[in-house]
Amino acid sequence: MSHPIRIGVQLQPQHADYAQIRAAVAEAENAGVDIVFNWDHFFPLRGEPDGKHFECWTMLGAWAEATSRVEIGALVSCNSYRNPELLADMARTVDHISGGRLILGIGAGWFQRDYDEYGYDFATAGARLADLAQALPRIRDRWSKLNPAPTRDIPVLIGGGGERKTLRYTAEHATIWHSFGDVGTFTRKSEILDRHCADVGRDPGEIERSIGVSAPPQDVAEGLVAAGASLFTVGVGGPDYDLGLVKEWIAWRDAQG
Repeated sequence: MSHPIRIGVQLQPQHADYAQIRAAVAEAENAGVDIVFNWDHFFPLRGEPDGKHFECWTMLGAWAEATSRVEIGALVSCNSYRNPELLADMARTVDHISGGRLILGIGAGWFQRDYDEYGYDFATAGARLADLAQALPRIRDRWSKLNPAPTRDIPVLIGGGGERKTLRYTAEHATIWHSFGDVGTFTRKSEILDRHCADVGRDPGEIERSIGVSAPPQDVAEGLVAAGASLFTVGVGGPDYDLGLVKEWIAWRDAQG
């Protein structure tokens, strides 16, 4: 299965007033991005650790009303912070508000400060991954019971590169796999994902391959496309939300024809 080249931007909800974030969403949509992501944390990940920060899913509901074309989602939502049935209902609701433009990005969680200050059990990486494995089928089961049902088969994006578990869960449940790293790392993990797909009897071509990029397309795009990537996402932080690199990637996408 061939996937079209798509460009995403992750607008990191840190160190900015909401008006600045909202303006960046509008600029990104007008510039031609395909997907606008935020992230699911409670504190900044870079810069002043107690700087300005906003919550993920409340923001996605606002973005669903504020946009008309782009897909939206978290890169990624932390499974630990919400009961799977509740998260499924939240996603279904934003799906309806947006007219069918939500991507459910999800991962096992890793930022210990979020857990400690908000009263979640950080436990171990293995326990968090086990919780994710349990949550994924529960989310789909809840979608099948909701009234009204989701407007579409909501795409599930799983972020991470754990070779034994995360990539296995991706093969079993995901529509999109999101990765980080250079082309060599991406290639190796993508091949491991293909093997997991074979093990579970799934066509690996069904899974869109996504990667975070921080360099211009002329430096990295050719190798990543050859390795199977088709969704390229640039992370942009506040308060200024400079979309210059994002626009370079949009121009490169458009030049592909």
